[in-house]
Amino acid sequence: METNKEGDVTLSVVMPAYNEGAHITDNLLETSRVLSGFVKRYEIIAVDDGSADNTAECIHRAEMQDTHIREISYQPNGGKGHAIRTGVAAAKDMKEQDADIVIGSKLHPESKLHYPMLRKIMSYGYYLMLKMMFHLNTHDTQTGIKLFKKEVIKPIVGQMQAEGYAFDIEILAMAAKDGRKICEAPIELNYSRNDSKGGRRIGLKDVAKVFKETVEVRKRVNKL
Repeated sequence: METNKEGDVTLSVVMPAYNEGAHITDNLLETSRVLSGFVKRYEIIAVDDGSADNTAECIHRAEMQDTHIREISYQPNGGKGHAIRTGVAAAKDMKEQDADIVIGSKLHPESKLHYPMLRKIMSYGYYLMLKMMFHLNTHDTQTGIKLFKKEVIKPIVGQMQAEGYAFDIEILAMAAKDGRKICEAPIELNYSRNDSKGGRRIGLKDVAKVFKETVEVRKRVNKL
């Protein structure tokens, strides 16, 4: 079993999960395996966002195998933003040396993507909308891989209001407004979700909700 020295953490990784019982145990253990190759003092905070399946049980199973993994679970479902805020509040430390924020980007020229064309169109469309609304020098805000310095994210999270998918754009827009340096990194994405197995997937209602939340974020950021 892997061990982690309490209170001596240099990297915290927050992973929100909703109805991911089929994958979360393996994903957490693999994430820990990869992290262990370049950092020794780290933690993975897995947040079960009010799942209706056995996600909490599967996170706990991973936690029992690797003590770098920490479980947080609650009911009811609060949304992606709520889950990430909960994880950040519990994080012991976060560090990234080359920038204030580093985000994984599907639109990075070195990224390798294997996912449906419809998702590609949706991602690019959202990027164009954000470019017009926020003038950010980033190409992708929604990929779930982001690294923050602790002193950057802690104050921002305390001011945020978005609960769902617009959480990502709110945190980046607020950071950019504060003059923080945001860098992008390539990712490799293999889309393997199967809607027939349950769990939340992005539909038209989600798209409409994201648009509404994004407009509200723009209003709030403009007041800063």
